Amino acid sequence: MMRRRAVIGGLLAAALANRARAQGFAGLGTDADGFAVPERGTQLVFPADHGPHPDYRIEWWYLTVTLRGSDGRAYGVQWTLFRSALAPGGDQLWMGHAALTTPDRHHSAERLGRGGTGQAGARLPLEAWIDEWSMTGDPARPDQMDAMRVRAGNATFRYDLKLEAEGPLIFHGDAGYSVKSEAGQASYYYSQPFLRAAGVIETADGPVEVTGEGWLDREWSSQPLAQDQVGWDWFSLHFGDGTRMMAFGLRDRDGGSFTSGTWITPDGTTTALPDGAVRLTPLDTARVEGRDIPVRWRVEYPDQGVDVTVSAENDACWMATSVPYWEGPVAVQGSHSGRGYLEMTGYEERTDNP
Repeated sequence: MMRRRAVIGGLLAAALANRARAQGFAGLGTDADGFAVPERGTQLVFPADHGPHPDYRIEWWYLTVTLRGSDGRAYGVQWTLFRSALAPGGDQLWMGHAALTTPDRHHSAERLGRGGTGQAGARLPLEAWIDEWSMTGDPARPDQMDAMRVRAGNATFRYDLKLEAEGPLIFHGDAGYSVKSEAGQASYYYSQPFLRAAGVIETADGPVEVTGEGWLDREWSSQPLAQDQVGWDWFSLHFGDGTRMMAFGLRDRDGGSFTSGTWITPDGTTTALPDGAVRLTPLDTARVEGRDIPVRWRVEYPDQGVDVTVSAENDACWMATSVPYWEGPVAVQGSHSGRGYLEMTGYEERTDNP
């Protein structure tokens, strides 16, 4: 059985990697190819939209959590389940990523599965899983993301966290219709950025009780990348005054970037940030797995007086998965202080060896 699962996992990894090389990170495409596409003006409906949308090419349940341990140290946790459709109406591939970042080490793991076997999937009442990794909601709560439990790990790390929402769901772009390029590619995108987290993490050093703040992203689409876009830099920031900010830049081959974001007040009031409203400037890079990765950024949003430096808490947050990328917790200093998460994709390995 283990050998069969390893063979299946290898085939799924190859399929995902081949699609990523041809179409962008995690199988994202530039052509809808018969899949459903997001439409402006569509109202998201809950709890139904917490569940899967198999008519779309790609989808994810994406949780990041900044934590402080009972030992006084800073930690970060990632839990992600990706769904990718091979063809319209066809088989579904599932890919799970889990990570635990400490000040001196980054642990990561991946699981691969195929839909229809029971190994992986998502359904309502809210449950997303792959093997024994799971994200489960409380069906008795008014919104099933108001209370969740998340568990994952492998031989080197493990975590078990409970999350409680202390604010409303947030809809990015135009009521959840999030544009990704001047050409108009878009996704449906909403978040729960008001999660209070508590639980236990465990490494070879033993278990540590932790508390912190979580941010859950839900997104699905069929063609979120334009032909000339090669990757993105995505920031989710919790400021000390209770405000929050999501911002991303989608990089093109000529060095330009299409930006978007959302400014979120402590009571959940949002302001959509159109292209150009946010400036994302890399300041320093680190050599990570043969790539020059920007690990310190200047993030500016002049309309709210935001001018901050966002720095990786651990430069080595490389996700050595089927589709590799950088993802880790960051510290925020400047006009605002706080913590958050940064994801960076599309940075190619260099063949020279300086």
